[in-house]
Amino acid sequence: MKKLVLSLSIVALFLGSCSSDNEDITTQPIPTGTITGDITTAKTYPLGNYTIQGTVKIKSGGSLTIEAGSTITATLADGTADALLVENGGKLFLNGTAALPVVFTEASKTPGSWGGIIMFGDAPIVGANGVTTATSEDGNNLPYGGTNAAHNGGSLKYVRVEYAGKKLTDNTSEMNGFSFYSVGSGTVLENLVAYKGADDGFEFYGGTVSAKNLISYGNFDDSFDWQDGWRGDANTNWLAYQVATGNYGMEIEAKSVNNAFGPKISNITLTRAAGTVTEGGSSAAEYDAIQFKKEGNGEYTNVVISGYTTGTTALPATAVRIQDKSTNDNQVTGGKIKMLNVKINDGTSQFAGVGTTFTVAFPTGNYTTSTTATGATLTAGAWAIVDGASLIK
Repeated sequence: MKKLVLSLSIVALFLGSCSSDNEDITTQPIPTGTITGDITTAKTYPLGNYTIQGTVKIKSGGSLTIEAGSTITATLADGTADALLVENGGKLFLNGTAALPVVFTEASKTPGSWGGIIMFGDAPIVGANGVTTATSEDGNNLPYGGTNAAHNGGSLKYVRVEYAGKKLTDNTSEMNGFSFYSVGSGTVLENLVAYKGADDGFEFYGGTVSAKNLISYGNFDDSFDWQDGWRGDANTNWLAYQVATGNYGMEIEAKSVNNAFGPKISNITLTRAAGTVTEGGSSAAEYDAIQFKKEGNGEYTNVVISGYTTGTTALPATAVRIQDKSTNDNQVTGGKIKMLNVKINDGTSQFAGVGTTFTVAFPTGNYTTSTTATGATLTAGAWAIVDGASLIK
């Protein structure tokens, strides 16, 4: 316990009186401890510095609240597969602020050190061959999918996840910064940062949840990725900054199912820093800003793209890549992909396909360009600062 003596004479001018010029004020130590095991009831951690050990599972009926300003540290060296996992029916409340975010990090600052935040729900999915349920690919082999479009997994505001993307359980399944399995529209996702993970920054596996004010910075695979018929329709202000190692800015697919729906995202900035190479090396053909494949679709508005200029002689880089003929036939020609108000800040071509079996031609009005597009607009603050440097670029 520490005691701090402060002069209160100035405060007395405002309060009108003071019993003495000096008062003893007792300050409480910042709480510490370890978050581990299953959470089956309501559990709250006050503002503090904590460690996470193993895969912490919030079970159905349980909830976890960690207060604003807290830091939770994983440790690669302890040999455990650290992750924070919310099972369907559990709830996670991480309501930070711009000045006091909730930060998950790793002691050695090594990308791929832990599994990040994983959330499961029972909102609709469309899996391979049109199935409505599937098994997670994170090594935990949990089921996801259902009919509850309004599923509520809690609230994540002003949360930063650093150095995630670990191989979990079977040593082959990689995790992301944030993984959302059939999460529903009742869940709040706002002002989230995925920083220097070894896989995707954010990945959506079906579901109906939407996300606002996202930063994916320096993640090794794709900045944003989704599949299983994800249909969030109120997404805005997404920023990707790829540096050193990175694949697509956005990888978009739908398990080869020709859906009548797709996500909607407005205000997107995708930037690839000079010298960035793909995860598999510079010869891997995953260097485009946006890739559509396996019937991926959706509407994207006010998009700014910079730096996606390095490809191969056989397959030069492009802003929007259509990977296969069925996606071109059903989604592009069928009018289910809309790219509106796109601004490219270099010489990259607007869009292209792969090979010579099809030609990409968007219907009139479905791909438009703009010289005044602004991309993502994000508010600065501690939530978007790491080691003194702002992530908003």
